[in-house]
Amino acid sequence: MAYEVVMPQMGADMKEGTLIRWLKNEGDEVTRGEAIAEIETDKANIEIEAFEGGVFRKTLAQPGDVVAVGQTIAVIGAADEDISMYEAGKAPEPAMAGAARPAAAAAPAKEATPAVEAAPRGDGHVRASPVARRIAEEKGIDLSRVSGTGPEGRITREDVESFLQTRAAAPEKPEKPPESPREAAPVAMSRMRQAIARRMAQSKREAPHYYVTVVVEMTEAQRLRSQLNDTLGETAHVSVNDLLVKASAKALQRYPIFNTWFIDGEVRRQEAQNVCIAIALDEGLIAPAVLDCGHKSIVEIAQASRSLAERAKSGSLKPEEYSGGTFTVSNLGMYGIEELIAIIQPPQTAILGVGRVSPRPVARDGVVEVAEVMTLALSGDHRVTDGAQGAQFLAEIKRLLEAPVDLLV
Repeated sequence: MAYEVVMPQMGADMKEGTLIRWLKNEGDEVTRGEAIAEIETDKANIEIEAFEGGVFRKTLAQPGDVVAVGQTIAVIGAADEDISMYEAGKAPEPAMAGAARPAAAAAPAKEATPAVEAAPRGDGHVRASPVARRIAEEKGIDLSRVSGTGPEGRITREDVESFLQTRAAAPEKPEKPPESPREAAPVAMSRMRQAIARRMAQSKREAPHYYVTVVVEMTEAQRLRSQLNDTLGETAHVSVNDLLVKASAKALQRYPIFNTWFIDGEVRRQEAQNVCIAIALDEGLIAPAVLDCGHKSIVEIAQASRSLAERAKSGSLKPEEYSGGTFTVSNLGMYGIEELIAIIQPPQTAILGVGRVSPRPVARDGVVEVAEVMTLALSGDHRVTDGAQGAQFLAEIKRLLEAPVDLLV
């Protein structure tokens, strides 16, 4: 039975995506789970996978096409199967009886995190892939000076790297700086910043936030982290954030009401603890998920977190890492911030804000001593939980960090 590949929805506000390239040709064999195409959204470049195996029979969209979410872009089926209804170059209306559209790809993803901009058509901006745009910003390249070889003149990573090589061989003459305008021009918002603005405004508008904070003594947690890193050597490096992710996952198992999505007036509990970690890119903030943290060890979480950060910077995250998060840890401690009150990522119902670990005076048995201390702040959705529940949940995270041996079991 023929299987229709559709443009997936990688976020509640995604309406369309751009087909960048096919990874399979018509007539190729395809196995379930194999990457078949690369698409571009206002979040990032994403590879989509086949949800059924068979022969890649027909493409219904071409590289560069902007395709609406849910529209059929290809057909997979048996080699001798009749797909004459698709020969006109588009899916029939209504869709072929029995055609299996993959639920995971066609159904709206519950949450997506903002990623890199791809310039829209006809607005005076050049078209460039997220990776190409990132490299250009890092190297100070004006993309309008780069020739694109991708679909519709889209600038690829290879185009930027070729431009860099050419510039290195023949340095450009410095251009005369433009005169300062009399009136400052508005700052253009990238599609990424627009996505952040929409999602955060939605969260503050719709979700009544409440906040609870706690001070955690991190002396034992730091000692455990040092022991793990000494033992692991070069194989892995455990960070404070990895301990926080593991503690959050275990607390979510005990208090599953915080491992939920709030959608259309309903609270939907999630089985896996997919903990998002906030990653700062030059273009803005994204928060992909470390999947199934409840069944991962601290070391496995450390390895997964490092991979997540590297792939976030290269624009090669998986769709489920964007859309499957159930809880978020946002840590600004590395910037010297003492306390962070974060905004919930819809449709999630809570987020943990983390400050830096620093030496502070603490009282023990009437004696003031110096200890390694950190402030945690939980932001909760009052439609789903109350302050008392938030306090219990946060107290469990505190307990796990102050007695970190429990994180190992």
